[in-house]
Amino acid sequence: MPQSILIADSGATKAEWCLLGNGKRKIIFTQGISSYFLNTDQITDLLLKELKPKLKNVQIDHVFYYGTGCANPVNAKSVKKAVSKVFPGSKADVNHDLMAAARALCGRKKGIACILGTGSNSCYYDGKRIVKNSPGLGYVLGDEGSGAYLGKKVIQYYLYGTFDDELRGRFDLTYTTNTTEILENVYKKPLPNRYLAGFCKFLAENRGHYMIENIIEDGLNDFFFNHLCKYREIWTLPVHFTGSVALGFKDVLQHLCDSYEFELGKVIKAPMEGLIEYHS
Repeated sequence: MPQSILIADSGATKAEWCLLGNGKRKIIFTQGISSYFLNTDQITDLLLKELKPKLKNVQIDHVFYYGTGCANPVNAKSVKKAVSKVFPGSKADVNHDLMAAARALCGRKKGIACILGTGSNSCYYDGKRIVKNSPGLGYVLGDEGSGAYLGKKVIQYYLYGTFDDELRGRFDLTYTTNTTEILENVYKKPLPNRYLAGFCKFLAENRGHYMIENIIEDGLNDFFFNHLCKYREIWTLPVHFTGSVALGFKDVLQHLCDSYEFELGKVIKAPMEGLIEYHS
């Protein structure tokens, strides 16, 4: 094992970094790096401002970076270039967030690994590599079951006037916003997927109301139907989940697994602990 390694798990909303060396670990959080929205220079600037100052006088030998959007070779190259600029002399391995989920959830065993966070994704992992991946189409065309997908439903219910008076009142108390501001954030401002995912919190805070439960179950069922049912391996292997949405609505995942006759495996908020174990 290298003298000092840095593991990164970056979603669109936030990134978690772990420095491992001399038997010790240090956890650092920065804002997320979405390589579809940020170019090499912007990623470099972000790391220099938010990460590098917290790693003073540390020589990094190896960086294992896992991030959203890095399945795209162009994006992965951009991130690798930025990491190499910030940590010259280190070896940088850049992989996508789905590999992080697979390694953290399954280790070196076979399984179905899923991400339900700001975005969503899934794969069949054979213990070494990702063999099958149900295509992720991003928050506009896909991302079923994700925070952005569920948050979009909350916004639709609010703007269409579908919420009853009770929920509309709760929404207005929680968010001081209006139609113009919402549409501007979605269509004109950067990182609309992160903005939409922010409304997922409203679902978590209002559990028990039938409209809220319908949004959650329908949104997660869309993920099961459109993605998980495509893996024939799912009938014989456990299905694991990582992400804030997965952990927050674990009871709904269990209910859906029971309905589909899937075996629910691990449900964790973030992959980092599993990645530390994997790379150690």
